[in-house]
Amino acid sequence: MLRQRKGITQEDALNDTGIHFGRIEQGKRDISFTTLHKICIYFEISLEDFFTNDFK
Repeated sequence: MLRQRKGITQEDALNDTGIHFGRIEQGKRDISFTTLHKICIYFEISLEDFFTNDFK
């Protein structure tokens, strides 16, 4: 939801970060703490916000 709300495509996110968001969003890939941290930096949110906000 966070990616969609920002209007960023999976392809754009992949090109910007090297992270394959499609696999993560489909539940086909678990992510490491490092990847989660990179995602938070990319979306300019804290790890705390990631876990406490409901992005649905």
